[in-house]
Amino acid sequence: MTPETGRTDLVTRAAEELRELVVRTRYVLFDFDGPICRLFHGYPATEIARAQVKWLKDQGRDGLLTEEERFSPDPHGVLSAFAARHPGSDLLIDLEEILTQHELRAAGVAWPTMYADPLIQTWVATGARLAIVTNNSARTVAEYLRDRKLLSCFAPHIYGRRAQEMHFLKPHPETLNRALRAMGAAPEASLMIGDTDSDADAARAAGVRFLGYASSARAVRRMRGAGVPERDIMDSLEPLLDAVRAVKHS
Repeated sequence: MTPETGRTDLVTRAAEELRELVVRTRYVLFDFDGPICRLFHGYPATEIARAQVKWLKDQGRDGLLTEEERFSPDPHGVLSAFAARHPGSDLLIDLEEILTQHELRAAGVAWPTMYADPLIQTWVATGARLAIVTNNSARTVAEYLRDRKLLSCFAPHIYGRRAQEMHFLKPHPETLNRALRAMGAAPEASLMIGDTDSDADAARAAGVRFLGYASSARAVRRMRGAGVPERDIMDSLEPLLDAVRAVKHS
């Protein structure tokens, strides 16, 4: 067997495994930022994190964050850190709403993930039921999907961040379990597609098979570190779209 033949065999085997996975999957849980779009493509998350810290400073409450948190480039990290110390507070509710407003603006210039739109539409056409499970605001998700004319593919099954339940953000499996309960879905007939180690951990805790979408070598390393097998990590959604199309036309 030549090296070229060996590579062809591996590609063929991977395609067959994907088709078998699609055949077994009746419910698909998508993370939002990553597998469906790059939410902060045109609206850097670092700017949002700075705006959150400035707002707290304007309230005279920036001292509630550590020095590291005040300079964090991650707005979800700032919010989560604040929520851990002040759960259910009015300040937390206001801070979460500020993040939601920034996300809504980001959704207007978000960059669609290549092959995501046809993958969603084709999977729905096979009879599968789809849900979003995300640490972003459900309002943000709905706004983006509405603009892409994809909202009907998911609604009403969009499960996002809640200010009063920050402890349920992934890697906690609650958003996944909420989606499974609402759809009447068995975990063994379900699949999650995410792009972080927290997505992988949440899927594992919910008993749901996981496929990782990794757009960078760093993302691959983080997922491998979370125990995701290399065969379950994709750098493109195209092979999955091909598998869904193959099942649809079989």
